[in-house]
Formats: sequence, C-alpha cells, structure tokens
Amino acid sequence: MKVPAVVMRGGTSKGVFLNFEDMPSDRLLWDEFLLDIMGSPDRRQIDGLGGANSLTSKAAIIKKSDSEEIDVEYTFAQISIENQLADFKGNCGNISSAVGPYAIEQGLVPAIEPITSVKIYNTNTNKIIIAEVEVEKGRVKTEGMCSIPGVPGTGSPIYLSFTHSEGAVTGKLYPTGKAADTIQTPSGPIEVSIVDVANPLVFVNANDVGLKGTELPHEFTQEKLAELEEIRASAAELCGFAKKENATKQSPAVPKMTIIAPPMDYTDVTGTPRSASEMDCTIRMMSMQKPHQALAITGAICTTSCAYLKDTILSDLITVKNEVFRLGHPAGIMQTKTDVIAGHICAIKVVRTARIILEGYVYTKKNYNVSGMLA
Repeated sequence: MKVPAVVMRGGTSKGVFLNFEDMPSDRLLWDEFLLDIMGSPDRRQIDGLGGANSLTSKAAIIKKSDSEEIDVEYTFAQISIENQLADFKGNCGNISSAVGPYAIEQGLVPAIEPITSVKIYNTNTNKIIIAEVEVEKGRVKTEGMCSIPGVPGTGSPIYLSFTHSEGAVTGKLYPTGKAADTIQTPSGPIEVSIVDVANPLVFVNANDVGLKGTELPHEFTQEKLAELEEIRASAAELCGFAKKENATKQSPAVPKMTIIAPPMDYTDVTGTPRSASEMDCTIRMMSMQKPHQALAITGAICTTSCAYLKDTILSDLITVKNEVFRLGHPAGIMQTKTDVIAGHICAIKVVRTARIILEGYVYTKKNYNVSGMLA
C-alpha cells in the first residue's frame, strides 16, 4: 500500500511531512504507522525513510485549520530509532521552519508575493508560530543567500516568530516551581535549571559535569553520555513525564539535556575557528541521548528566554547585551532576536532555510485504514 508523503529539510533537521487527511483514522494507530514509514525500530532504519539519526527521524502532520485565526495545525513526532515509540511531547523548531513552505506548496495556504505569512498552531505545545516565507511566481522561493550553520550552501530565509512560548509542554515556566533544583547523581549533587519555553530543557553548567562546554559531538564518551542521560532522566521525573528508570524509553525527547558555558574560543565541526567575542554563550545539546550536531531551534528559544530570567544556573554565565542573542554551538553561531516590551518577552525570532527534497508516495507494510492510501 502507498500513501502520499513529502520529505523536507527544515533547518538542520529532515522529516517526512504528511497531510492529516492521509493519517490513520484511528489515532491509536499513529505510532505504528509512523514507525512503519520510518523503518523503526532499527538502528539503520534500513526498511524505511529514516536516516539512522535523531535529526532525520522526524515526522510532521499538517492539517488545514478550521479556525479563521489559524492557517494550519501542525503536529510533530520524534520517531525513536531503537525503540517502538513515536514521541509527541514537545516540538521541533527546525522542522517547524518547513511547515510554512509545505502548506503553501500543498495549496493549504494561498501564495501571496513577495512574503506569505503562515500562522501555525503547534498541537504538541498549544502555541502559535508565525512563519514568513518568500514567494515568487506563485511558488515558494528556495534559492537565496541565507546561510545557517549545519546546512551546506544557502537558501531563501524563513523567519519564525515564537510567541508566548512559556509552559509549552508542562504548562509552567518552571516545571518544578523553582528556578534551580539539585539532582543527586553517583558523582554527587548537581544543580540544574529546568525551564519550559518552546520546549522543556534541563540546563547544567559544563564545569559541574566535567566538561569545558566547547566539546564537539565526537568528543563525548559513552560514559559521559550515560552520565548526562541519568541527569536528564531525573529531570524527566521531576517534570512528571516518567519515572527516572523509565524516562529513556517513555520520554526520550524531553526535557532536552543542555550544557551551558560562558563564551569561549573553539573550532566548530567544519574546522572554522570561533571567537568568544562572536557569542554570548556556548551551548551543547543532546538529541535522543546523542550529541546534537548543531542546535535545536526550540533549545535556542528557551535559552534566549532564560537569558532574561533570574536565579537560574544561567544567571551567572549569561549577560544580555542587546536584542540579538548569539549562541555558539558545534556547527557555528546561531542568532535569535527578541522583542521585549516593558521588560517582558513578546516574541523570539529566528531565521532558517527549508526545501522540499522529495514528493511522492511511501509504501507501508500493512493497511492502516487511511483514506489517502492507494493500492
């Protein structure tokens, strides 16, 4: 059997985009359906569209909204590679950048030149994202001079505005009710800050976990990854997502482990030297228990918001200098722009690029009672 699908790159992630109308009518079958499409569980994902990496094992389900206030509804799924799990907790900011182009190209939103603004309702977080997409001759423009770290070449800029993103998953800015918490580990107590803006993150100071903060993905040992996952699992329990011993399987995507350090000189994954003067902090994130090759957009949004907060572990490390915040990650420097009115953050904006890679049909192993599926 086959079902319509689009493969898209959004920022530094890649995923399968599906129209809500082509999803199984029984919501309980969604997990199995998406695992089937991606070829999970299997470390190679050899029998599906997954790329054997958490950054390429993602799905987006798009629905034309019935509301006049919203253009499309967007549901994100992180498909586990090794486990029988499609995780719908939280959102992916990079994949979000491809939602606007998808909606325009699929005719869900009319193309308006030169910029089409797409109002997106993310069902995972119940938050609004506004995408500004360049349009030319009735089609999404993909060529341009915008370059983002972690993606070869350049493309047309897509501006994403995340508005009122506090409590995206837990309903609280501080899921535990505190700006900082102490987690007990075999190595002793570790102070963390768990903050939920766009996605829940658990922040640790690089020095507190025996790191510099400038490590590249290949420099993390399995022992260090296990230590970081133990801290993240404890934070997941504090958030109420799962018991610590079950968190890796039941809530692998959130909260996201995030390692913070002051600005420092380092050489990124492309071999480009990065100066401390180029950034306001260094940041390293984990994605599904593995080092992120770049930086999650929701991670950048949450960290930017934290730069304005007091009493977190970031307070002594980060100083807000202006409306543009610069985050030094393994692939380079990401910038965010903050709109602040009367001391309150109204929106945080980032720039991404995205494009359609493939459009056609994906074959599944069984019939899921999908209206869009063809024999």
